[in-house]
Amino acid sequence: MHARWAMLAVAGILIPELLESLGFIDNFSWYDAGSKQYFTDPTTLFVVQMALMGWVEGRRWADIIKPGSVDIEPNLPNKKKPTPDVGYPGGLWFDPLMWGRGSPEPVMVLRTKEIKNGRLAMLAFVGFCFQAIYTGEGPIENLMAHIADPGHCNVFSAFTTH
Repeated sequence: MHARWAMLAVAGILIPELLESLGFIDNFSWYDAGSKQYFTDPTTLFVVQMALMGWVEGRRWADIIKPGSVDIEPNLPNKKKPTPDVGYPGGLWFDPLMWGRGSPEPVMVLRTKEIKNGRLAMLAFVGFCFQAIYTGEGPIENLMAHIADPGHCNVFSAFTTH
């Protein structure tokens, strides 16, 4: 679960920053997103987020308590429903390409890849945080600076005087 949140967070940082560098978005800063003015007040955003996330987590908890109770797969003739995997999102809405079905070996390989990519995303997010604190710039700006001058723009430059 945390791996999926980390992958979403990294995508939520990189995609808008890339769109800003291409000129589609103005003045994007993921690090200062909480202090920005949005279409409504922060309390309303918080309440809506809690309601939506509470609904999703409640359904996951209900599935853990009684497996298969929140199944929303359509009943199609000549199509067997997959066996429910308790607390693990799947089905038509979370697995539209049906990669998570079939024999258990390929499914476990995909889950292992998901966990590895999630761990990498967690590490990337920590790196993004340190970059934002130290340089005040986003990860794509820091990457471009590193590519332009790898000898001076790297992790070791944090320990040298300017």
